[in-house]
Amino acid sequence: MQIEILDTTLRDGEQTSGVSFSASEKLALTRLLIEDLHVHRVEIASARVSDGELLSVSQVCRWAKEADCLDRIEVLGFLDRGESVRWIGKAGAKVMNLLAKGSEKHCLHQLKQTPAKHMAAIADEVKRAVKQGIRVNIYLEDWSNGIKTSPDYVFSLMDAISKLPIDRFMLPDTLGVLNPTETYQYISVMRDRYPDLHFDFHAHNDYDLATANTYSAVKAGVNGVHCTVNGLGERAGNATMSSVVAVIHDHIGINTGIDERTINKVSRVVSSFTGISVPPNQPVIGEAVFTQCAGVHADGDSKNKLYYNNLLPERFGREREYALGKTSGKANIRKNLESLGITLSNAEVQKLTQRIIELGDKKEIVTQSDIPFIVADILKHSALPNKVKVVNYALNISHGLRPTATVKLSIDGQEYQETAVGDGQYDAFVKAVRCIYTEKLNRKFPMLVNYAANIPPGGRTDALVHTTIAWEYNGHSFKTRGLDADQMEAAIQATVKMLNIVDTL
Repeated sequence: MQIEILDTTLRDGEQTSGVSFSASEKLALTRLLIEDLHVHRVEIASARVSDGELLSVSQVCRWAKEADCLDRIEVLGFLDRGESVRWIGKAGAKVMNLLAKGSEKHCLHQLKQTPAKHMAAIADEVKRAVKQGIRVNIYLEDWSNGIKTSPDYVFSLMDAISKLPIDRFMLPDTLGVLNPTETYQYISVMRDRYPDLHFDFHAHNDYDLATANTYSAVKAGVNGVHCTVNGLGERAGNATMSSVVAVIHDHIGINTGIDERTINKVSRVVSSFTGISVPPNQPVIGEAVFTQCAGVHADGDSKNKLYYNNLLPERFGREREYALGKTSGKANIRKNLESLGITLSNAEVQKLTQRIIELGDKKEIVTQSDIPFIVADILKHSALPNKVKVVNYALNISHGLRPTATVKLSIDGQEYQETAVGDGQYDAFVKAVRCIYTEKLNRKFPMLVNYAANIPPGGRTDALVHTTIAWEYNGHSFKTRGLDADQMEAAIQATVKMLNIVDTL
């Protein structure tokens, strides 16, 4: 058995306040969802929104047709006497998710129609679509309230439309009002009454129950579930893809076909496109969720992995980390030293632990990559030996002139020097280093993808600057960090670490 996953990031997720995907972003995300994540179906848009949306859908459909997956692309359509059908056909799509009313209240008060008239309108729209070669799924909007307050309406509607050529009957908790017990109860009623139909469940997260309700829906027998990357969506959002997949795999033991290893990558792409950051404690995809903070946890992990669960970071293309701060114990420190390949005496570990606790009390960010710098500060010697070292550098900045940098590197004991001009001091430094690698060594130089400098709160002039730089090199993506009271020195330290990393790739 396999549960179908419909991703609606590009349709329902776009109803998140401030989120709008460009045509190129929609195409890129659709490809990631289908080719990398292996999502079964992708709902990419609502019909008749704009000319720009028509262009977006057309581009996605052209690609999908060439990739032989056009039947996995879906567009929301409306009861509008064929307007949506024509729009979807013009865009080249072949599947319409028709929006109908799943509660009597919505039917009577929003549409101002009798149930009989509404059912007739659905039948007409389905026939139009099928005649145009468009397959139909149907949303029963506000179904959760409908099954609670007007079940006779829901059953009459289902009795009528179940005879139509509709592939999937999609049951939304439109206002996020259900709890897991109710979800199981109501899905079971639908499943028992219509055992031969394909049902999807579409959860909203108003009470923070979207994932739990999706779990209950699967337990009750739905065939498919809807979710979005990073939980995007109207109001409090939809069920989060990463959490839904992990719960179905681990707590129900049913396969979704989703490639868990790419979940984190797709999450980061969506975050960059939307400008909406993932909370650090977001399950599975949050920056901190595979980081142990308490020293007792690190100690337990060293003793038969006592603080591990089934959510192993490697499943999701990530790594376990041990946080460094005022709650760190020696076990945390040793785990990080072990990972870095650094050996210290017990007395040196004690000094390092105390220094990290002091930094934590100042609310300074301390990471595994900072340890060599803190060790050097404590023990009065340089960081661990490496192949690439900065022998010397000079940075010049003058009013009205572009900054220049002269850099001398030692690479495998051989010294190289180069001067370059840049748009800033760090840009000039990197250009000088790039010249050494590309012109003197005839070697490829990594691409800088992102640069972030964080100065801890307090504004002290001696506060450590934590610089993180993301790089890409020969298909590898990685980050390096520097820690120093001077931002430029921190950036240079991060760059030198990068040079030593690429030497091993």
